[in-house]
Amino acid sequence: MTNKIYEKLMKKCIALAKKGVGKVEPNPYVGAIIYDEKKQKILSCGYHEKYGEAHAEVNAIKNLKKICKNKTLIVNLEPCSHWGKTPPCSDLIIKSEFKKVIVGMIDPNPLVKKNGINQLKKAGIEVIEGILENECKKLNKIFIKNMVHKKPYIMLKTATTLDGKIATPIYNSKWITNELSRNQVQKLRSKHCAIMTGSGTILHDNPNLNVRIKNKKNPTRIIFDPNNKIHIDPDKINVFKNNGVRIILINNSKIKTPDYIEKIEYNDFNSLFLKLYQMGIYSIMIEAGSGLNSALIKANEVDEINQFIAPKIFGCGLDFIKNFDIKNVDECVKLKDISTKRFGDNVLINAIIEKD
Repeated sequence: MTNKIYEKLMKKCIALAKKGVGKVEPNPYVGAIIYDEKKQKILSCGYHEKYGEAHAEVNAIKNLKKICKNKTLIVNLEPCSHWGKTPPCSDLIIKSEFKKVIVGMIDPNPLVKKNGINQLKKAGIEVIEGILENECKKLNKIFIKNMVHKKPYIMLKTATTLDGKIATPIYNSKWITNELSRNQVQKLRSKHCAIMTGSGTILHDNPNLNVRIKNKKNPTRIIFDPNNKIHIDPDKINVFKNNGVRIILINNSKIKTPDYIEKIEYNDFNSLFLKLYQMGIYSIMIEAGSGLNSALIKANEVDEINQFIAPKIFGCGLDFIKNFDIKNVDECVKLKDISTKRFGDNVLINAIIEKD
């Protein structure tokens, strides 16, 4: 078989894996296909459907209901080799007598990393690695960040004019972007564990930070207020209303807060995000003003940017970042893996921030 066939099948695995978004976290998104190379036919498919339940490989084998002997298994992530909430997939693959396993990427989890592949090879199964590796890593970028750094994946979203303004000088910002862009923002919110904003945004905009899509869960709200600018009044501040959504306040004040608000003190971003990860926050969408945006980028904590740009020019107003004090071009923040998408007359630029 040629790699082109495996790439085509891996694309199908990735599409299957995406069905688990919002249902399997903090586990990775995984799809699996059982393929008959002699007949050049897909025999079965499966994906990780729900956290704590069967993995993709198990579902694909179960869906086949036939002998897997001498067949090929395609999976976008290295099969697990350890006991978690479910048994090791590598054991089942060996027991099922697969002839070949095609793997998209190595599992970054130290408990698995290369162990699953080595176990398959020792059992005499041919393993081909790295098929559409970049696409597979992009799919599980949150899981990779979690496993490697034990911190949440940070995505910064902003909506600006063509000249990079997020509001007029009097803080008016409704609406810079069009309805299509705002609907896309709702979809982005629904894909993250939490939304984080700063005290300035709360005081000027009083946002709800909810998801206005039917049957989608509202993310945890994280309010960054280390300088104690917000006085807790759930009746006046939308994000503090007790409506069943988890609320985390980063605040150094000793004032008493309602019991339903979780409060942690701020020392630095590194310790903050390590703490949030320990609290079960695996991905965060930043929707804030220039102060928090700038501080996070300067601290090298932002992984990805989604910038919605509207065909408008203010010529004055609030920038989405500020005070970087860059004098030479080579000192700039560099972006990679750029993609663009149109939403009517708006343009979305998506990019990954390059890190040392």
